[in-house]
Amino acid sequence: MTIKDQARIGFDGFPSKSGRIFVDPKTARITDLSGVRLLHCGVDTVRQLYQGMIRPEIMAMFDKTGALVDFAGQRWHSGRVGKDSGYQFKLQNADLGIILLIKNFNAKLENIGAHLKIEVSPHAIASLSPERLQERLDYYAEHVLTHVERNQCAVHLAIDLQGWTPPADMVARMHCRSRATRDISGIKEIQWTLESATYGKGQSFLFGSAGSVQIGIYNKTLQARSADKLDYWEGVWRAHDSFDDGDPENYNPAQDVWRVELRYHHSVIQQFATGSHDLNTGAAIETNSFAAFAPHLDGLWRYGLRQFKLLCRPGYFEPIWTLIRDDVQIDLPIDSLLGNTEYKRSYKTSRGFSGKNVELFLGNFVSLLARERVGARRAFHRLKDWECWPVIRDHYAAKGMDEDALYKHIKGILEERHVRWGRAV
Repeated sequence: MTIKDQARIGFDGFPSKSGRIFVDPKTARITDLSGVRLLHCGVDTVRQLYQGMIRPEIMAMFDKTGALVDFAGQRWHSGRVGKDSGYQFKLQNADLGIILLIKNFNAKLENIGAHLKIEVSPHAIASLSPERLQERLDYYAEHVLTHVERNQCAVHLAIDLQGWTPPADMVARMHCRSRATRDISGIKEIQWTLESATYGKGQSFLFGSAGSVQIGIYNKTLQARSADKLDYWEGVWRAHDSFDDGDPENYNPAQDVWRVELRYHHSVIQQFATGSHDLNTGAAIETNSFAAFAPHLDGLWRYGLRQFKLLCRPGYFEPIWTLIRDDVQIDLPIDSLLGNTEYKRSYKTSRGFSGKNVELFLGNFVSLLARERVGARRAFHRLKDWECWPVIRDHYAAKGMDEDALYKHIKGILEERHVRWGRAV
């Protein structure tokens, strides 16, 4: 079903693409969003991945965890990280806003592999142009790896606004293909380093899968205060008042700021890089770095807000969704390529060798599950934790099967194995 926007009109009563008055064409209900203040829409997190072989001298920095070490002309804090990150070690400089995650758990030290991921915090992103930031990331990568190649990037995009709070029935009104939804009673802390969260009083929502596209909606004031970052973010909100006609009083410190954040996994960025093309030349954009992909972030912002649809009623977007989708641009000192590009994700299909492998694997996987009497839900969670999950998910997505349908597919095969074969499997 096609989802439509409500009619927009200006204060003069005439239709206006930038009007803040929205009218439901069926019910004639009027929604006035003139009190909504858009404070900032920008890149909140960048993760640049690299492939190569780790330089021998790098591993000596982790002989004593928690030590301060010299690396690439600066001082860094060395340490270990949890296995959930996919890496074993880290070098961190919070003043620079950079974390280097080193030594992939699933690749041998002496081999070329995906041994480096560099995570960049908001203040580092804001202080440098995409080109300068990429130069710095590449510089660090050259100091960690030999035979270095960029792998791909992941990004988080966010808008901060006042004068709006999520409706109580947010979960019911948010429509998306993913069945992964979390409705949390508040947010106490979010760490941009490892995407972990600790929750307290308040309210927060998370939709989608971490291995694909997620959207988070949460009280940014509460989170920033808990992380002792409120002074920084208040400076950002005051400096970006230009979204609403440069009103110097746009940010109100007495009112909470809410954030809508889109998180794109690097595998999804790769799908856009191979599936999107230039409308003038027809060529695929084929990017592998943040700097090269940055002109396309407006396209990703709009794509995400059409994949996750906040509805006022069946068939119509909630007016706030239209406003934040169409009235902002990602705040970067570059020219957007939104109007010159058709954005589309390229999925691997079952026609190739890898597709056959996926289906053969799944059949054998389910047979083993049946033999060990493992339930479908537990098995599905284990499958999603596996490094090859994105390949499996994308293969079945190309066949029109989302995560919920894939789970039911596995559950059905597992049940059939149990009924037909019993404990003989």
